[in-house]
Amino acid sequence: MTTYAAIYDIHGNLPALEAVLSEIRAAGIDEIVVGGDVIPGPMPRETLDRLLELDLPVRFIRGNGERVVLAELDGIESEEVPQPFREGIRWTARQLEKRHETSIASWPAHLELTAGSLGTILFCHATPRNDTEIFTRNTAEARLLPVFTGVRADVVVCGHTHMQFDRTVGGTRVVNAGSVGMPFGDPGAYWLELGRELRLRHTPYDLAAAAERIRGTSYPQAEEFARHNVLQPPSEQQILSAYANAELR
Repeated sequence: MTTYAAIYDIHGNLPALEAVLSEIRAAGIDEIVVGGDVIPGPMPRETLDRLLELDLPVRFIRGNGERVVLAELDGIESEEVPQPFREGIRWTARQLEKRHETSIASWPAHLELTAGSLGTILFCHATPRNDTEIFTRNTAEARLLPVFTGVRADVVVCGHTHMQFDRTVGGTRVVNAGSVGMPFGDPGAYWLELGRELRLRHTPYDLAAAAERIRGTSYPQAEEFARHNVLQPPSEQQILSAYANAELR
């Protein structure tokens, strides 16, 4: 039986990715699904190369981060990106080579696989409808039913909000893999293991060393990323409160 690791929202945090890949190998995982938002972030080129050069099978889907960076490469500045983060998008686009752009442009929005007793699994970035919708473990089921109506998969795996959960919407199991590189809650890297069962995983790594590596980049928000996304991420409760004003209506 094939076992999968779902890794989402890496955001150019190469040290976090390296720690997760080490645990993936130790766990004997057969294949990796990368669920989008590999970029933008402080080490975009290095992070992409690490994934593209793996000797394990890797499948990718595109996140909103990739979409806005591709638009930037086409000379289009996405208005959905808040003004303070636009320089980070521009900087990320400048780090990429044509081969990265070609690879990212080929990634689909969704992926469907089968994993043992879990059945059919649909991987998407945010929701099956698009790559930006926000919902959490607290979002009322009545708001989510229209999103998942018509989904035929047994399990839907998503990311985007950077917080793990495992819940049911109608008759569909919906799981958020969490974020490898920009978690909300306790520091570390979060991912998902899928095989005979589904396991929410958390991988600790050397946060201080990672912060120094990030500070050593020319990423415009390097200090903020090191401080607030690696060393001391916002609490889940802070983010759940903030998302309550932005989640599905």
